[in-house]
Amino acid sequence: MAADNSFDIVSDFDHQEVVNAVDQALREVQTRYDLKDTKTTLELTKTELTITTANELALSSIRDIVQTKALRRQLSLKIFDFGPPSDVSGARVRQVATLRKGINSDMAKKIAKLVRDQFPKIQPRIQGETLRVTSKSRDDLQAVIKFLREQEDSLDIPLQFTNYR
Repeated sequence: MAADNSFDIVSDFDHQEVVNAVDQALREVQTRYDLKDTKTTLELTKTELTITTANELALSSIRDIVQTKALRRQLSLKIFDFGPPSDVSGARVRQVATLRKGINSDMAKKIAKLVRDQFPKIQPRIQGETLRVTSKSRDDLQAVIKFLREQEDSLDIPLQFTNYR
């Protein structure tokens, strides 16, 4: 009997690349003429990025800078889940962006259903924050990867394919 082939679908990012992108964005904000006096702060934790600045216009410019720096470091913009801007003391504006990592159960069910509907011979299984896809044929697995890459625009998380065996 032939052994099953498999791969994992994950949603992850390199945290050090996010740190580097935020650091570059902060340096650009501090040197740009229109943003120099806004007293902007970018605070990064493991799970979120907080932008605090003078006004809404500066906030949108800084958000664009952060996204541009992230794209240059091959990070997907889907990892940033920007919340609504809120007013803070001193007539300043704050916006928190949650960093998305892992596939939640609802999204995993949606991806598994997509795969099952398109490829009936393939077995997707949810394993925590990953999705394991198994099949007898490697060609089928590569077809699933190609299909999911085409569908990635309709999904609101970035997907990576690991442990291909």
